[in-house]
Parts: sequence; structure tokens; C-alpha cells
Amino acid sequence: MLKKLCAVSLIAAAIAFTGCETMPNASSTIETANLVQLQNRTWIATHIGNTEIKTVPTAHNIPSLQFDASTKRVSGADGCNRIMGSYEAGRDTLMLSQMAGTKMACLDSHNVSQQFNEALTKVANYQVFGKTLKLLDRHGNLVIQFTSPVQPR
Repeated sequence: MLKKLCAVSLIAAAIAFTGCETMPNASSTIETANLVQLQNRTWIATHIGNTEIKTVPTAHNIPSLQFDASTKRVSGADGCNRIMGSYEAGRDTLMLSQMAGTKMACLDSHNVSQQFNEALTKVANYQVFGKTLKLLDRHGNLVIQFTSPVQPR
């Protein structure tokens, strides 16, 4: 009888402990999914605010960004110069810091590089939907919109 009681107690304890296993909550799952979509792919700028950016696909230094998950570094181009810095991203928050760039002389009649860099200073949030990335200011207004022409690496 004592053996049966011990066996039943062990089985009940095993079931109780198995039921207490923590499951990832929805918030952390969404944050992970957003970060996976944001990082390790090239994002080509299509709009600064509501203004469309028109670039020739063969042009050098097309306004773009890449977010490296392993180093937490951001790099890319502003339409004229190479840019780089660091970033911190959460579920929908994005903070760019220590931004720097090269200082090449460029013939930029539309001031795309200046507008792009000014827009980057306003970024506080992001939204990723498939191949579209939207960088938003702290009020939720669109600052820069990107597209990713290829799948993540």
C-alpha cells in the first residue's frame, strides 16, 4: 500500500511541476518577431516623410540602412555618404545613437542626404510589415519608409 501511495504521489508531483512550466508571453513573442524582421537585412529608403525618394538602382550610396543583430550596429548610406552608429530596439521602439558618416562632396540637388540625416535624429519607434519598414517619431508620425527587396540573410 505504501508503494502505491508513493507512486501516486510521484506521478501527481510530476504533473504539477509540468503544469507550472512557464510559457513565453505574447509580448516577448511579438518583440522577437519584430526584431527578426528588422535586423539582418538591407532596407532601401522609399520616402522621407510623405516625399517619395526617386533613385536609379545603379546609383551609389542609395539611402539605406542595415541593422546588425549581433553587434547592435546600424550602417548604410544617406544618398551621398556612408553612415554608421549603434541602435537599441524593443518591441516597437528604436533608438539610434552615436551616428557618424563620411564627408564626401556630392552633387545632391534635392538635399536627400541632409533630409535623411535630419529624419534619423527624430526616430523613436518602428513598424515592420513584411518587406516594409516605417521609422516613426515619438508621436507616431512617419519619418522614413523603407522597403527590403530581398529576403533576410
